[in-house]
Amino acid sequence: DVFATCLSAGMGVAAAARATAPSAPAELAAMLRRSADLLALGAEPAVAWAEPAGTDGDDRCRAVGHALFRLARRSASSGTALADGVAELAVETRHRAAHDAAAAGERAGVLIAGPLGICFLPAFICLGVIPVVAGLARDTFDSGLL
Repeated sequence: DVFATCLSAGMGVAAAARATAPSAPAELAAMLRRSADLLALGAEPAVAWAEPAGTDGDDRCRAVGHALFRLARRSASSGTALADGVAELAVETRHRAAHDAAAAGERAGVLIAGPLGICFLPAFICLGVIPVVAGLARDTFDSGLL
């Protein structure tokens, strides 16, 4: 969002990348600073936006960086508006993060049901089911049906 806003406000690509780096995750910030430095030194956009080799870290951050760099290379070669593509990437990334958070919450709910069942099921049987069954058995034996 910060990168798209900077571009929409009229900043150059190198300045927008440099301004975005402090608010980005560490791995993506390093890639943005590298690209901004290369662009400031006069490197070709295809070279500046080439993905650095050997990046380790978060897969999601790497995927966002890959998509961002692909958009920047396409924009440099075809002249398409980079700000719109980056804004769409930000929306997609937010939706993916919300979906991942909801899925993690659902997994946590499923994982916590087992221990809770193990703890509460014996208590329910001892305090709820056994007294009812014992009362019914006593009534049945006292009535002389058996």
